[in-house]
Amino acid sequence: MSGQGEEKKRTGDRSGEYNLEERLLAYATRIVRVVESLPNTKAGNHVASQLLRAGTSPLSNHGEAQSAESRSDFVHKLSICLKELRETQRWLYLAQRVPLVKPPSKLDELVAETDALVRIFASSIQTAHHHGRRPQGGTPGKDSSEAG
Repeated sequence: MSGQGEEKKRTGDRSGEYNLEERLLAYATRIVRVVESLPNTKAGNHVASQLLRAGTSPLSNHGEAQSAESRSDFVHKLSICLKELRETQRWLYLAQRVPLVKPPSKLDELVAETDALVRIFASSIQTAHHHGRRPQGGTPGKDSSEAG
């Protein structure tokens, strides 16, 4: 078994559905590995600490979102994931610019994955907001604040 089959077997995903939790786990794992490779300097330790906190946070906050008590709570927890991913993006840019990882291009794939996750969460938040504004029996496409 190779490629996609191995991924499905490893994640327990037999349906072929997209598994964001697995993707976030793989992402957090990559962040931890990068953090462990940063130099033991004042700058390296500072960036490592910030990157570890922000870069692993989306995994746990996504789990919190899955147990949200309301649509508002769900959106709030997704928003935390988005905020932490954007912060991670900045720390990765800094690690490349200094550079704390050599060659800096070693972080290109992780930066690209961060960007992809930012887009996923931003889109999910927009979708959740859109679905939250549906009127209960009013005119489709109108907010209750627009009625009247």
